[in-house]
Amino acid sequence: QVRLLESGGGSVQAGGSLRLSCTASGYNYDTYSLGWFRQAPGQEREGVATIDHYGGARYAEFVNGRFTISRDNAVNTLYLQMNSLKPEDTAMYYCAAVRGGSNELVRGKYNYWGQGTQVTVSS
Repeated sequence: QVRLLESGGGSVQAGGSLRLSCTASGYNYDTYSLGWFRQAPGQEREGVATIDHYGGARYAEFVNGRFTISRDNAVNTLYLQMNSLKPEDTAMYYCAAVRGGSNELVRGKYNYWGQGTQVTVSS
């Protein structure tokens, strides 16, 4: 069974940084495409960044060079380095996975999800 566990969320002031991690178990990690999505209260869950099993990354436009997604297949971990955080980045951040796949920023393409980690950015 695929399991995803996020960590690294917290509260920071605008302009600060956070590094999210997602540790996976239960599958051949390096054959899966992975992504970070987020959901703010009352809003739809949206894609933030994705990375396919070849290491190709894709970012949402609102990222604008502030975030970096990476994966370490040796330790089955996905990362999201977030810099220059803004109050509008406040949301629950979720890790997602799909076998094979691509780096599409489409929620419906992913069939495994973590429980989420909260990110709060104050002004």
